[in-house]
Amino acid sequence: MKEITMYIKPEKLEVVKNILHEQGCGGMSVMSIMGCGIQLGETNPVNFKGLRTNINLIPKIKIEVIVRDEIVENILLEIRDKVATGTVGDGKVIIKNVEDVMRIRTGERGTDAI
Repeated sequence: MKEITMYIKPEKLEVVKNILHEQGCGGMSVMSIMGCGIQLGETNPVNFKGLRTNINLIPKIKIEVIVRDEIVENILLEIRDKVATGTVGDGKVIIKNVEDVMRIRTGERGTDAI
């Protein structure tokens, strides 16, 4: 099993959700976050808790899924084909090994739990 973490542009969320559904992904966690990569975001002076500072963060969506090993490559190819715009800021995909998973309600383990 693998854990896939994706950082994407907000407007690509529905595309990614459809890709994961088509690949048989059983569930996902989605978070609205702020961040920056090599593009460094836009710098706008703001007051933060009484201090004047520059915020160089842009809105992103973080998606976490745990999937069977055999569908990882298909997901990556679909993400590359349907999410990439070719511009800086398209995002990142991180893949990590998952040793085990347990469904709390039933006690199922491994791929049966995802």
